[in-house]
Amino acid sequence: MKLLGHVDSLKSQTSIKFAAFIFISVASFYLGKHWSDGSRQLIFFSRQSPSGTTSSSSSIALSPNLNKEFNVSALIDTPEPPRSAKSEGKWASGSLKAPPPPPEFKIYGIVDENGTMSDKFEIGEFDTDLVENWDNGTEVEAETGKEEVRSTFRVKKFGFCGENMREYIPCLDNVEAIKRLKSTERGERFERHCPEKGKGLNCLVPAPKGYCPPIPWPRSRDEVWFNNVPHTRLVEDKGGQNWISRKGKDKFKFPGGGTQFIHGADQYLNQISKMVPDITFGHHIRVVLDVGCGVASFGAYLMSRNVITMSVAPKDVHENQIQFALERGVPAMVAAFATRRLLYPSQAFDLIHCSRCRINWTRDDGILLLEVNRMLRAGGYFAWAAQPVYKHEEALEEQWEEMLNLTTRLCWNLVKKEGYIAIWQKPLDNSCYLSREAGTSPPFCDQDDDPDNVWYVDLKACISRLPENGYGANVAPWPARLQIPPDRLQSIQIDSYIARKELFRAESKYWNEIVDSYVRALHWKKFQLRNVLDMRASFGGFAAAIIENQLDAWVLNVVPISGPNTLPVIYDRGLIGVMHDWCEPFDTYPRTYDFLHAAGLFSIERKRCNMSTIMLEMDRILRPGGRVYIRDSLDVMDELEDIAKAMGWRPTLRDTSEGPHASYRILTCDKRHG
Repeated sequence: MKLLGHVDSLKSQTSIKFAAFIFISVASFYLGKHWSDGSRQLIFFSRQSPSGTTSSSSSIALSPNLNKEFNVSALIDTPEPPRSAKSEGKWASGSLKAPPPPPEFKIYGIVDENGTMSDKFEIGEFDTDLVENWDNGTEVEAETGKEEVRSTFRVKKFGFCGENMREYIPCLDNVEAIKRLKSTERGERFERHCPEKGKGLNCLVPAPKGYCPPIPWPRSRDEVWFNNVPHTRLVEDKGGQNWISRKGKDKFKFPGGGTQFIHGADQYLNQISKMVPDITFGHHIRVVLDVGCGVASFGAYLMSRNVITMSVAPKDVHENQIQFALERGVPAMVAAFATRRLLYPSQAFDLIHCSRCRINWTRDDGILLLEVNRMLRAGGYFAWAAQPVYKHEEALEEQWEEMLNLTTRLCWNLVKKEGYIAIWQKPLDNSCYLSREAGTSPPFCDQDDDPDNVWYVDLKACISRLPENGYGANVAPWPARLQIPPDRLQSIQIDSYIARKELFRAESKYWNEIVDSYVRALHWKKFQLRNVLDMRASFGGFAAAIIENQLDAWVLNVVPISGPNTLPVIYDRGLIGVMHDWCEPFDTYPRTYDFLHAAGLFSIERKRCNMSTIMLEMDRILRPGGRVYIRDSLDVMDELEDIAKAMGWRPTLRDTSEGPHASYRILTCDKRHG
């Protein structure tokens, strides 16, 4: 009885399961038939086992739409979903066709495909046919064939200034500001006093009548055209000291002498080397400052010894001395030891020279010699040729004793005194300063004093501290130092620390390849390039490339105040440079430079000042027949081209080697007016 009841129970459960299966199948069939009449059709797959267990056999229930044709595009008109791990297996098994390999990755910048700084990159192909025509034509061309969209910006044509402004230096010839000075006894009138905003130069400074293209270097070291600097006062005042003389009616001649070396600069330089054998010009001594330089014969003759000299003098009674120096093709700037720091960094110069420079080094607790100490490299030399060194008059002997006392307190070592020259050496570190008696003056400068901060900074009667890590003292000899990342690269305030050396090398490689292309395609060696200005120099890569490509030119590297102060790196490389704000005029005479180079300058400075202000200043300092290369973003080029045309330049806008889709262009200009 129990057995029969159990069997009936099993039959009842099986019947229930079978009935449920039939009900689900009928319901599914009904739903399939109902929905299959729409735009999307259903096919049902079922898996069953009469025993209620999983089975490997399968059956297919077909919808009533069998043998009907359907448009399946609606079913696939959706974006392809991301590939799953399962689909990845299909790629590997070969059931699906593999995609084509990605194109070869070419690097045209200093960051590689992983976002890492690298110096392994390419500049790109250089179209010599295109480049050779850069100077032919004034039209802006659209390389893509589309009509170029130009801004509506237009500039009224600039007229010429009066003849009395042909040697105008705006910040040094501001008569109204000089009249308002409370005192001029410390040389304040020779410092920068720029016109107020809106009252600056708004015209083109004319050249003298009869102006001629400058005589090329090295002939220009010995003679220049009279009409280019038509002033005879120096001939009258200094002719007997072999500074300068007339050569016929049309030239000035430079015999190579100076007040303290009337027999010539070469003999004078030989004497210095014999006095101190460690002064090896062109090796350990590469960068020199000549104070009160006259017509810069000292610096002119050092160039043949692989030494670059910054020659400085004020615009005083001998106001054209710097103009003569620049006309000769020698680096020079108008500058004065007065009340503010000179615009050069700390530890800039390997040797500082003063020959009858008419500066009282011991006044005001030695504040002027302390400025020399700031700019002099650790272990560098100061050479002084002056009457107190060798004359035995009471007043002059007193001056010598004051100088000797001051240099001793500065821990300078008097290396040699011979004839009319005395040479001191600056210590390599702070140990001597720290061992002085308490209360000895001058004191150390405050810890928070930045010796590289020079823009409108007053002189300080204190000793600039040398870095404890020895940065600045250990530079390689020339020419190796040109391409070696210096220690002070780590001190520059930029948004990079680990990759600084790579950035330095990448910039050098970048500019070297570009300048090499210019030399080959544009025949730069045939150009009269002598005096060159890099208006935004960074680490000095452009100037280094000029040297590497053996162009017979010198470059003044300008570091704008709107960016990081890289001047210490520039000087450690064996180059020269200066701090400047391009919203203000530059401290040089009109017609100074043969070539102006500006990379990325205007896209930054236009946020601070009017671009026409900078362009007019460029016209003032550029020689007639000179050239300008501006590499900058596309959005500033229309305005720059219009300004160039308004100044009478001949501009040409071209693509870079990266092609027409690059975000920047090159504007090349020729100055045609005189």
